[in-house]
Amino acid sequence: MPPLLELSGLKVYFNTQDGVVKAVDGVSYSVDAGKTLGVVGESGCGKTVSAMAILRLISQPGKIVGGSIMFEGQDLTQISEGEIRKVRGNKISMIFQEPMTALNPVFTIGNQIAEAVRLHRGASKQEAYDAAIKTLEQVGIPSPAKRVHEYPHQLSGGMRQRAMIAMALVLNPRLVIADEPTTALDVTIQAQILDLMVEMKEQYDASVIMITHDLGVVAQTCDDVVVMYAGQVVESANVKTLFAEPAHPYTRGLLESIPSRHKESHGHLKEIKGMVPSPIDLPTGCAFHPRCPDVMDVCKEKMPTLKKCKTGATTACWLYE
Repeated sequence: MPPLLELSGLKVYFNTQDGVVKAVDGVSYSVDAGKTLGVVGESGCGKTVSAMAILRLISQPGKIVGGSIMFEGQDLTQISEGEIRKVRGNKISMIFQEPMTALNPVFTIGNQIAEAVRLHRGASKQEAYDAAIKTLEQVGIPSPAKRVHEYPHQLSGGMRQRAMIAMALVLNPRLVIADEPTTALDVTIQAQILDLMVEMKEQYDASVIMITHDLGVVAQTCDDVVVMYAGQVVESANVKTLFAEPAHPYTRGLLESIPSRHKESHGHLKEIKGMVPSPIDLPTGCAFHPRCPDVMDVCKEKMPTLKKCKTGATTACWLYE
């Protein structure tokens, strides 16, 4: 079976007064049907931009300048604006990072969910509201018939996030993109939302792209993982392989920086030294080399290519050339 979604050499650049920002620079990854792919990395590494490009939500001064996004046999970078609108929310939906900014404050929750049903399914107003109530009930919102008439500010943070999930799932899409779905929620609500997403994925038989910087979320929800750094993929692997035998020094650094009560910390949290480089002024060679504990001379001169290593992971590192 071919992948449900496949990005090949995707490039998204932003033309600014200071220069060209290479936010996504040759990213390739795929998502199989019914699977969850975790996309991880520090802030600014291109996770969200690559996901927004899938739905063609990149606005000026940003532009997709190269690569392809294959979904169900068609390249989403080449289809018309009218055709991509039929895909958004219908076949591919997105759960945004902050529901309070993603939800429209002047429309009720029910109105915002029902709008997608009426637009893509041609349903009547009553049919659309019935679908909204049913989906709100499925995502665990109490008294859904009452909640459809409430506005976003009347719901708690956890309820707003559930409403966002309901909006994403109401049309039973093939692929759901979840951008940091548990940010700004307390730990108990985070766990509930993640459990809900796993349950909804199985119920709707959808594939999921889980964008996060939290490796605990990846371990709990994902089948495969892509690690991004400075707009590029530095490692991709099965989730068990990645946690058992991380190949790239950056991946190892991310895993070692996770606090654990089982580690001998001696009072200090291990960190990756230095800062993520500016996408306008990337270092030559491997972008991670100024922070890498295993840096070699070749790392400063040439960019490594993605290759399979003995662990089964695919990684871009001169240690495996």
